Amino acid sequence: MESPLFLAGFERIKGFERAMAPEQMIEELKNLVDEGKVRVDEDSLQTFGKDWTKIHEPKPVAIVFPKSTEQVQSIVKFANKHNIGLVPSGGRTGLSAGAVATNGEIVVSFDYMNQILDFSPSDRTVKCQSGVITEQLQDYAEQQGLYYPVDFASAGSSQLGGNLSTNAGGIKVIRYGMSRDWVSGLKVVTGNGDILELNKDLEKNNTGYDIRHLFIGAEGTLGFITEATMKLTRQPTNLTVLVLGLSDLTNTMDVLQTFQQQIDLTAYEFFSHQAMGHVLAHGDVQAPFEGEAPYYALLEFEATSDAVMDDAMALFEKCVEEGWVVDGVISQSETQAQNLWRLREGISESIAPHTPYKNDISVVVSKVPQFLQEIDAVVTEHYPDFEIIWFGHIGDGNLHLNILKPADLAKEEFFEKCLQVNKWVFEIVEKYNGSVSAEHGVGLTKKDYLGYTRSAIEIEYMKGIKRVFDPNNIMNPGKVIDL
Repeated sequence: MESPLFLAGFERIKGFERAMAPEQMIEELKNLVDEGKVRVDEDSLQTFGKDWTKIHEPKPVAIVFPKSTEQVQSIVKFANKHNIGLVPSGGRTGLSAGAVATNGEIVVSFDYMNQILDFSPSDRTVKCQSGVITEQLQDYAEQQGLYYPVDFASAGSSQLGGNLSTNAGGIKVIRYGMSRDWVSGLKVVTGNGDILELNKDLEKNNTGYDIRHLFIGAEGTLGFITEATMKLTRQPTNLTVLVLGLSDLTNTMDVLQTFQQQIDLTAYEFFSHQAMGHVLAHGDVQAPFEGEAPYYALLEFEATSDAVMDDAMALFEKCVEEGWVVDGVISQSETQAQNLWRLREGISESIAPHTPYKNDISVVVSKVPQFLQEIDAVVTEHYPDFEIIWFGHIGDGNLHLNILKPADLAKEEFFEKCLQVNKWVFEIVEKYNGSVSAEHGVGLTKKDYLGYTRSAIEIEYMKGIKRVFDPNNIMNPGKVIDL
């Protein structure tokens, strides 16, 4: 049954030619994909029209589920013909409203483009459709005796296409880099409806512009990624986790520098005591040690030998002697390592009931302590009744600022107050030459603040690139930049 949103959506589409009735147009759309792969019922519109953000109301006109690159191409040509916007939908775990359809667009879901297509053991690459779930790729790599290192809390539901479209980072960036560092090649459908095979999986290809990197991080505004060839690496050996209680925020850098002089870390995370408190309140995990500290650091490394473990313990003792660390615990098994990781990875889930307003910001690593302290002071001064939760990938300069909604404050009023916070926060980001979005993307929530990180000239060049690949502005319109 057609939802009221379905008919109303067509009335909102800018420039829609009403020579064809909405019902006829949907019938034409149905002819482009397999039977049953177009939905207009209200449950589907609400489910697939949004991501994890709660600020914007989803108002798509239809959801379409292609199963091949050629079907995606047909949908893009259809959208150009009828001047209808297309919004990509993957695992819908985004935090910047990059996959929210707010203005009568057609949502293109990649749920059925979820096949692993090819594997090359000699190249150590795997070719995937864009709907492959991150954890699915990780598991497949493990089955081949290899490792896909890009990892984050949403790995069980996020999709590869979405990861690449936002250049997702996660918890292993300090050792393995961002998503873009693992892409050998891409197949994309541009806003013009052209199919491009980018880089052809070559390790060396010095033949002009590397267009694949324009699509990585573009949030579907230039075109849709339909396939990706991803690089794999060797499996890590005996990953060991160390959680340290820090005396002061500035000690995060002291500890990082001390350990990096002798050990190659695979992760370096931090979280505040308030953040850990929400995780502990769930009752699924215990505090790492009896004492308390204002901040905690989580270090992960490969304990490849007894000598490496001895080095780690000696470095820990040095940090204690220097007064940087008040206590610590080290994993003795894989299960213990997983439990210690839950102290960090359980934060987002534990604070979700409090409707957190999230900021995903970054600076160069050396500036993190003073940067965080300055922002925390501003937010606390203006909103002393708001609980502030800090955590993040401090080893690569990425911090997550979460402001929790008081129970007695309406959501609309809370978000309005947080928009005032944004200006102060992003002025500090600009002062430190940082980024208003380290890994979550720009979408709708950060679009108005892009100028704090990108110059006006840069933004004009971005608009020019958008016009080349998507001249009719149908690909995720309104996200990242406005034309």
